[in-house]
Amino acid sequence: MSEVSKKELGNIRRDYTRDTLDEAQLPVDPMELFARWLEQAQTSGDHEPTAMTLATVERNGQPSSRIVLLKKIDDGKLIFFTNYHSKKAREMRVHARVSAHFFWSELERQVKIAGIARPVDDEDSDLYFQSRPIESNISAWASPQSEIIPHRQYLEKEYEKYRKKYEKSGKVPRPAYWGGYAIQPSRIEFWQGGRFRLHDRIEYTKKEERWSRVRLAP
Repeated sequence: MSEVSKKELGNIRRDYTRDTLDEAQLPVDPMELFARWLEQAQTSGDHEPTAMTLATVERNGQPSSRIVLLKKIDDGKLIFFTNYHSKKAREMRVHARVSAHFFWSELERQVKIAGIARPVDDEDSDLYFQSRPIESNISAWASPQSEIIPHRQYLEKEYEKYRKKYEKSGKVPRPAYWGGYAIQPSRIEFWQGGRFRLHDRIEYTKKEERWSRVRLAP
């Protein structure tokens, strides 16, 4: 990277002025606040309000992260769907502890969540799978997620194979290797951007089924 580029990156900054976090207005259950923030993100103009960075742990201890889409909040759990043969799924089978991160630029907010990820029931996976566009479900059959493939044409050929197989019925069955995960949070931090970098950070921690909260320095 050139010195000019470094200087340009160093000059990129923004002051945050949209909102504050007042402890007196916060709920006891952090998932109430999360649901409220998520709803506001959906009307804020953010193009991907449900996008979350999911961080897992590789066998050698190396953190591994990628973007997945939150699809449901159920009984305080965050649910997303994936291929059970994927890299992230293999990592979660070994280390169930994960973290999820949401960034809503338009609202100047972040949420960081730590918890345990477990597969959801087959019934829940079936129900969501059948709600998806048929093209997405064909892709679930066509793609051996995270495996090495020779070229893109391989995927396209597999897609056509399964499209022809299921196009007459108009319904694609859920592969046994595809389904949902539910993250049960044990720690949630809410970050609201503040003026002069004096951001608001409120961290909730769950112990013995009860939530407590503290304010963190920015």
